[in-house]
This record gives sequence, C-alpha cells and structure tokens, in this order.
Amino acid sequence: MMHIPKRYGESRVEKCPFCRQQATAVNAQGIPVCPSHKGAELGEMKCVCGEYLELRAGKFGPFFNCLNCGNMNLRKTLEINAVQDVGREKANTSPAKGGERRSEMTVNSNDPRYFS
Repeated sequence: MMHIPKRYGESRVEKCPFCRQQATAVNAQGIPVCPSHKGAELGEMKCVCGEYLELRAGKFGPFFNCLNCGNMNLRKTLEINAVQDVGREKANTSPAKGGERRSEMTVNSNDPRYFS
C-alpha cells in the first residue's frame, strides 16, 4: 500500500449540508455552511429509532444527541435525514400580519407613495 502524505489544509474540509460546497462560514445554529447559506437553518432531525435529535456543539464541531441512542455525528445524521432549509421560511413570513409573505417594492421619486 502506497503512503500519500497529507497536504497543509486538506486534513479537514467542511462541506455545506445544503449544496455540498466548501463551508467557510457558520450559521446561527453553529453548523458550517457556505456563504450563500449563512441565513439557512436545518429543520428537525430524527434518529434511526424515531426520536428527535438535539443539536449540540462540541470540541470537534456540531453533533446531535438522541435520548435513546446517544451521540451521533453531523455527517451520519445528514445521511439519515433529508436536508431542508427552514430558515428562509421563517424570515419571509411576518407574524404581525398573519403570516403574509413580504415582497420588495421599488418606489421612484415620481411615485405618489414616495412622499407618504
């Protein structure tokens, strides 16, 4: 068996769970993501036994904890569950308006809404 030496910086390369690109940022949950998914959040994750997993952060990065099975690493949890972005759904809805979606509106200086 031939020995291939490690190169500097290649020993641990984190991948974004949403798009599989190299992760260079961390989202609000503490999960390494790419810059385009910095506002994204993972939804509820389930264990093989059917229990919900609790997200925790440790010395070696984020991991999940099951009450029945114990600790499970991030990679294995993402293989079991479908990855969905629930952060954008929360950001686009406004609780004050009954959950209506916000939309961007452009107002010019000749528009009557410009002065109101």
